[in-house]
Amino acid sequence: MPLPFLTADRTYDLVEEPLPFVDRERWRRPYRPGPWRVGVAAVWLLVASFVLFSAVLIALTGSVSEAGAVFATAAVVVLCALRLLRMGVWVSARGLRHVGFLVTRTVAWSDVSEVRTVQQPVRWLGVPRTVQGQALVLSRQGGEAETVLLTSHNADFLARPEAFERAADTVEAWAAENR
Repeated sequence: MPLPFLTADRTYDLVEEPLPFVDRERWRRPYRPGPWRVGVAAVWLLVASFVLFSAVLIALTGSVSEAGAVFATAAVVVLCALRLLRMGVWVSARGLRHVGFLVTRTVAWSDVSEVRTVQQPVRWLGVPRTVQGQALVLSRQGGEAETVLLTSHNADFLARPEAFERAADTVEAWAAENR
């Protein structure tokens, strides 16, 4: 029984229409979160599981109000871990969204003058120490200050220069296509 979908000698027809799951209006991150970001979030979730377990023990042996306070602490830790995983650059046909830990900024493509990669000192894993690296910089119309979107030494791209290059190229392509 021949299985044509598994053979390499078959030519694939080019499809003119986009695939049904490709929705350009939906916000998407053009890269995967890095191992540092995922690892820190996993540790926070592990800590939250221990705190939740202690909340159950406190509720069974102590007062409910103390258990509620410990449960609220665990909920805050879980929300922080989820927000950490959500951080980064998101693109859609409407614009570019830079999600930070506390602040989210959205810029319409019509307000973007250019997105480019520059060589400059960048922060190492978000701490004040700087190292020489690359940064993806957003310049807006009207001469506002440039915004650093991604760096080669942040939690997504540390020790993964090829992943940074792919992500920067993808964001630059989205900007060139939608401006």
